[in-house]
Amino acid sequence: MYAVVDIEATGGNHIKGRIIEVAIYIFDGEKIIDEFATLINPETSIDWYVTKLTGISNNTVKDAPKFKEVAERIATLVKGKIFVAHDVDFDYKFLKTELKKAGCEFDEPKACTVKLSEKHLPNATSYSLGNLCEELGIIIPEGDRHRAAGDALATTKLLGLLLGLGTK
Repeated sequence: MYAVVDIEATGGNHIKGRIIEVAIYIFDGEKIIDEFATLINPETSIDWYVTKLTGISNNTVKDAPKFKEVAERIATLVKGKIFVAHDVDFDYKFLKTELKKAGCEFDEPKACTVKLSEKHLPNATSYSLGNLCEELGIIIPEGDRHRAAGDALATTKLLGLLLGLGTK
């Protein structure tokens, strides 16, 4: 069972930055069986570049829950599953740091769709999520790119395709 995750953050790294949006798709290898997505109030300012990229501003998240208010739900969803993300270390480190601050343990195995793509799609022109999806015909609706739910769903579809290639 896989927990396919994408986060958007205030900027910086997992030590200085904070999560501003998270999406999780629980994927059994064939279909999505559960999902969770929410904006997060980071209790700090969002970098202007992040706002330009994602469209998420300080105003967008001002009434969103704080991470500690959704930490238990997130921890429950990812527990006992393979944590998957596109460039997994970024999302994993952010989530691990935030969960630790909220008093939740997090130490799940992880898999990276960038690395899986490099292995199974050696002739791809680029391994960025947007370019891979375009080449493979995975549609990310307008406005959903660089948003947690859109990118996590695209990563889930990419993982499904890659799992199929891995069995051939």
